[in-house]
Amino acid sequence: MIEDSDAPLQTMWQGKYISAVKRGRWEYVSRTGSTNAVVILAEYDGKVILIDQYRVPVGGRCLELPAGLVGDEGQHESLEATAIRELEEETGFTCDLVERLGEFHSSPGMVAESFTLVRAHGVRKVGEGGGVGGEDINVHLVAREDIADFIEHQRAAGTAVDVKLLMFLRF
Repeated sequence: MIEDSDAPLQTMWQGKYISAVKRGRWEYVSRTGSTNAVVILAEYDGKVILIDQYRVPVGGRCLELPAGLVGDEGQHESLEATAIRELEEETGFTCDLVERLGEFHSSPGMVAESFTLVRAHGVRKVGEGGGVGGEDINVHLVAREDIADFIEHQRAAGTAVDVKLLMFLRF
C-alpha cells in the first residue's frame, strides 16, 4: 500500500461540497473545502447534550453530538470558536472554555474528513438552539447513565445513530 501514498491525487468528480478522489488504487471522498470538523461533548446540569436532525445520506433523523465544520463560516475561524458557535446555534447552549480531547477519523478507508473531539466547560443556556437555515435540530439532555437506553429507544423508533455515540454504550 505504500506505493499508493506516493501516487498522484486525481479528482474523479467534484461537486459543490464533496469530491470523489483517487490516489493509486484507493478511491475515497473528501470535502471540497475544510476536511476538519469539530464534535462537542457538552454537559449541562449533569446531563449530556445530544441532538437529532434529518440527514439526507441516512434518509432520516440521526442522533448525534453537536458538531460543525471548521472554517465554513470564515476561513480563519479557530476550532474553539467554531465549537462555541456550533454549540450555540444547534443547542442554545454556550460555554466558557473548549478543551481539545483528540483528533479522530470516523471512516478512514473511505472518507478524508477528520474531527476533533472537544469538551465544553462552563456550559450555560443562552438561547433556543435548533440550528440555522432550516436545520430542524432537536435537543436532548440525557443523564450519562441513561444514554445507552436512550440510544436504544431512538434506534427502535427508526432514528439513525452516529458512530461517535459508541463511547456511551456499555459492551
